[in-house]
Amino acid sequence: MKFLIISFLLLFLSVESFPQKELNIEQAIKIALQKNSGLKTTENELLRSESNLKAAYGNFLPTLGVYGSWGWNRVDEAGRVGVVDGVNVNIPSSKTESRNYNLGANSNITLFDGLANIATLNRSENTVEAVRLSIESKKQEVVFQTISLYYSIVESEQLLKVREEDVKQQQKNLETISERNRLGSVTKADVYQQQVQLGNAELEVIRAKNVLENAKSNLLYYLGIDVLEDYTYTTALTNRELTILDTDISTDFNRLAELVNDALKSRTDYQAQLLTLNSYNDNITIAQSGHLPKLTGSLGYNAPANTLGNLFNSHNFNAGLTISLPIFQGFSVSNAVQSAEVDAMNYESQVKDSERLIKQNLQKSFLDLDAAKKGIIVTEKNVEAAGENLKIEQEKYNLGAGKLLDVLIANTSYQNAKTNYINAQFFYIRKSEELKYNLGMLEYSQYE
Repeated sequence: MKFLIISFLLLFLSVESFPQKELNIEQAIKIALQKNSGLKTTENELLRSESNLKAAYGNFLPTLGVYGSWGWNRVDEAGRVGVVDGVNVNIPSSKTESRNYNLGANSNITLFDGLANIATLNRSENTVEAVRLSIESKKQEVVFQTISLYYSIVESEQLLKVREEDVKQQQKNLETISERNRLGSVTKADVYQQQVQLGNAELEVIRAKNVLENAKSNLLYYLGIDVLEDYTYTTALTNRELTILDTDISTDFNRLAELVNDALKSRTDYQAQLLTLNSYNDNITIAQSGHLPKLTGSLGYNAPANTLGNLFNSHNFNAGLTISLPIFQGFSVSNAVQSAEVDAMNYESQVKDSERLIKQNLQKSFLDLDAAKKGIIVTEKNVEAAGENLKIEQEKYNLGAGKLLDVLIANTSYQNAKTNYINAQFFYIRKSEELKYNLGMLEYSQYE
């Protein structure tokens, strides 16, 4: 028994010594920019692209190689009889040994390869810039997704508070109705009805807590953090959200065409696609180079010797030009050209689809944001009206002039009105951030 008590105290002290860690929205964004696997993959691709660019520059430079060789030869000749001018001659046995040394260098350079080298360099430069733009786009996406997931937590906590306040109110109402039933002013049926109402309110709290825990898990998973770790989050609207709610973002549809043009210039993912399309066109040039002649140049030098001491006493120099012209290669070049052209046309269709999608998303953001602005105004008025109606029905019931059912209906309307108001607020906040994201204006540098 004493051991159990000591163990419990140690566990209690360990829990007290490790308080919950706080995670605000700025910290969440910073973690996401550091740990997001998709962003890391894109950044790794930049290393590959830069290496390919370096290799593309190298295609214009001459190659240089050095070589050396050493050889040894020994011949043991046994004695024999040979014939010289028809006379038998005894040839004595002999032993001969020789060595040879050679050092040299050679260099080759491609002088013309049908413009393939130039097209390869252009493609590599476009790819590097496209990957850099893709990294910027991915960072904006990570910021937007993190903000959305964090807002889901804040919204869920706000809704949970509404449900918990409702439970307290229903508990208070049950105590009042039970006391009035004891005094004989209301029936037992009213008590049962209120008990059901309290049970329903408690059930809504359980559901709201479950939604909140799922929202927390979704954020931690996206951040690459263990979902079982316990964090505290901002439960109230921060200055960031309050500023957004106080900002009347213009939803003048006459500006939509202007904003679309700005978005096509600012959206780094779209600009990256345009550069990638240029790379596909470079692939066509590379494939077409198979029809053109190729010109290469070569230089060489070697120093042969039969002893190390005589090395570099003799010198051999050589230089040459080689031109090759393909005549027929079994339609392989034509096939490569056709394949490259089809790839370019297909990707061009994807770019056009992206342009239409950007326009559609901006239009949708405008419509949703305009509806969200109106929704906040309407739901805020509904909360005031539903609250006043609940007070009236509660007072009527307390005076014996109303029915409990009317009170329950009024309370449900009030809870729904508060829920709708919170949802409308966060819908507006999300849509304002979404508009920035669709315009390519979502900042991320401050979190790096």
